Amino acid sequence: MQYYLGVDIGSVSSNFVLMSENMQIHRKVYLRTQGNPVKAIKEGYEALKSSLNIIGDSIKAVGSTGSGRHLAAVLMGADVVKNEITAHAVAASSFYPEARTILEIGGQDSKIIILRNGIVNDFAMNTVCAAGTGSFLDQQAARLNIAIEQFGDLALKSRQPVRIAGRCGVFAESDMVHKQQMGYPVEDIIMGLCEALVRNYLNNVASGKKIEDIIIFQGGVAANAGLRKAFEKVLKLPIHVPENFEVMGAIGAAILAMEKMNNAEKETCFKGDSFILEGDFKTSSMECKGCPNQCEVVCIKRNEKALAFWGDRCKKWEATIKAYPEEDRQLSV
Repeated sequence: MQYYLGVDIGSVSSNFVLMSENMQIHRKVYLRTQGNPVKAIKEGYEALKSSLNIIGDSIKAVGSTGSGRHLAAVLMGADVVKNEITAHAVAASSFYPEARTILEIGGQDSKIIILRNGIVNDFAMNTVCAAGTGSFLDQQAARLNIAIEQFGDLALKSRQPVRIAGRCGVFAESDMVHKQQMGYPVEDIIMGLCEALVRNYLNNVASGKKIEDIIIFQGGVAANAGLRKAFEKVLKLPIHVPENFEVMGAIGAAILAMEKMNNAEKETCFKGDSFILEGDFKTSSMECKGCPNQCEVVCIKRNEKALAFWGDRCKKWEATIKAYPEEDRQLSV
């Protein structure tokens, strides 16, 4: 069987899916990036390979997205590299053709996407406050000594949610501690926090956006049933959570890769098992002193040979990748 590989490398999680031509998801991997996207890419691909006993020849095309999409493209050989907005929109509209609004909340960021006829009409992302993201919820669950997997179920047991200030992550945390000290039931505090985070999202990320049905809630935080209920309470509209909500970005990347290869007469750029699994990948940074910009340049190497550079405004270092044969690239660094 031929597969399309979708890769979504984020700051908190790295997601991988293997999708067939009929858009059936045969395998998905959701793991923590843990500050090392290179390691996450290798481990994620190895997990896919071992679970289905596939070989590189089974991969017909690769799509990458997320904040680490360019890194994934270099390490794996991506045929399509797209931003998260496009990938999430493509995935949602593929499974929900009538979707009008996408609420996406991940580990470090949150975004809203407005669709019209399956096309992105408007979008926004959080730029200042991290309140409401997965990392913030992880911190509060740890403070309450509750497993994050139980967070949503406990919130649903609430009878009277407490009012928690949610305009800022710091204030929300301090207000939550104050409510604990006053002796409020923990489930009421958790549900109050969910409602505060929804207000924060709607007042900041979704400010000025017209939220219309059908609404799709995706991203890792969509696993929180309490947050879903809070959205429905405030918006007074049903919230739809896809079956593969946590890997929708990777699914969108796989769909985009499939569409491109079906419309192109060329072989995939996928570099294969030996390149990904057997290579020794390292990253390093330096300050270029070639001009007053003093750009901080990042280099990714495989077996001490440069594969790519990022950060140079004039593209001086990036140009060396094309200028030097692979066997001589270590001389250009």
